[in-house]
Amino acid sequence: MQIAFDAKRAFLNNTGLGNYSRETINILSSLYPDNRYFLYTPIIKENKRLDFVKKRKNIRICKPEGIINKCIKSYWRTKNITSDLSMNNINIYHGLSHEIPLNIEKTKIKSIVTIHDLIFMRYPSLYSLIDRKIYYHKIQSACRRANKIIAISQQTKKDIINLLDIDPQKIEVVYQSCNSVFQSSVTNKYKDLVLSNHDVKKEYLLYVGNIEKRKNLLTLLRTMKRLKNKNLIVIGNGGSYKQTCLKYIKNNELNNRVKIINGLTLKEMAVFYQCAEIMIYPSIFEGFGLPIIEALFSRTPVITSKGSCFHEAGGNKTKYINPMSANEIYNAILEIQNSKKIQEEMKEEGYNYVQNFTHKKVGKELMRIYEEL
Repeated sequence: MQIAFDAKRAFLNNTGLGNYSRETINILSSLYPDNRYFLYTPIIKENKRLDFVKKRKNIRICKPEGIINKCIKSYWRTKNITSDLSMNNINIYHGLSHEIPLNIEKTKIKSIVTIHDLIFMRYPSLYSLIDRKIYYHKIQSACRRANKIIAISQQTKKDIINLLDIDPQKIEVVYQSCNSVFQSSVTNKYKDLVLSNHDVKKEYLLYVGNIEKRKNLLTLLRTMKRLKNKNLIVIGNGGSYKQTCLKYIKNNELNNRVKIINGLTLKEMAVFYQCAEIMIYPSIFEGFGLPIIEALFSRTPVITSKGSCFHEAGGNKTKYINPMSANEIYNAILEIQNSKKIQEEMKEEGYNYVQNFTHKKVGKELMRIYEEL
C-alpha cells in the first residue's frame, strides 16, 4: 500500500500530537516495511525525534511544490494537497491530528482521521471563542467526510458520538503507544549521570506534562506543602499558569523541594521515570494520558485522576483520586510509600497491564483498519 500521513505535527510538535504522529509513523514503517509511507508537511524542521526517518527507505517526505503552494502553505495542506496525493497514487491518507484535506472525499483515496479529544467542547472556558469555532469546524468536517475515525480512547469515542452526533459504526478505538525508550531499562551509570547533571537526588515524586490549568499542577503543589520531607520533579513547560505555579512555590518556600525541568531528551526523561518513587498525574481531563503508560512501562507506581480516560490508560492497580483534592493526593502518596507490598503490586501489575499498549499491538490494529479500507 501507499500510505500518506499529515506529518506537520511530527516535525513541529514535541509533545502530545507530535508524539502520537511520530510513534504512528515509526511503528508502521518498522513493523510493515513492505508498504510505502509518505509524510506530507508544509514545513520541514530538524527534529531529532524523527531521526528514524533517515534510516527507513520506505519513507518519503513530501512538501509543497509550486509558487502558490509554497507561498500559502496552509492552503496547500488543507486543499491543494489532494492533487499531490493522487499523483503519488496514495491508497490511504491518515490525518493524525483532527484534520483531513477538504476535497479528499472527491478522490479515490480512502481517508482516516484521528481524534484525540474534544476538551475544547467540554471545557470551553479554557479556550478563546475563535479557537473553539475553528476547532469545531475542522473536527466536525473531518469526522463527517472521513471514511473512518480513530479515537484514542473509549472516552474520546463517547465524546465524538455525543458531542458531534457521529455514527458509532464509523469510529474505531485504537490506543496509542509510547516511544520505545520508555519500554527499555536505562543503565544505572546513565541514571546517575543524568540525575547528577540536573542536581537531582533519588527518592522524588514526579509530574510530567504541560504546565497548564487543565493539568492541575497547583493542586499537587498544595499537597507538597504538607509533605515536608519529599521532593517533586516537574518535567514540562507552560505560560501564565506556570507563572502562577512558580509564584506559589516561592510564596510557600518550596523552592528547595520542587524543581521544574524542560528540554530533556527522551532518554533523559526515561531516567526520571525509572528513578521516581511515584508519578502523579492530577489532570482534570485528557483524551488518553500518555505519561501514565510511560510510567507503567518504567515500573513506576502511578497516582492519577478518577473519571475521563484515566482508567483506560492506568488499569486496575493505578491509584485514582479526585484531582482537585490535595488531601486525597496526600493520602494516596502516604498509602503507597508506607507499604512495600502495595509498591510492588503497582509496579508489576501495572507493567503487565501496559503490555496492551506495545508497538506490536497498536500497529496491528492500525494496519487492520488500513487493509479493511
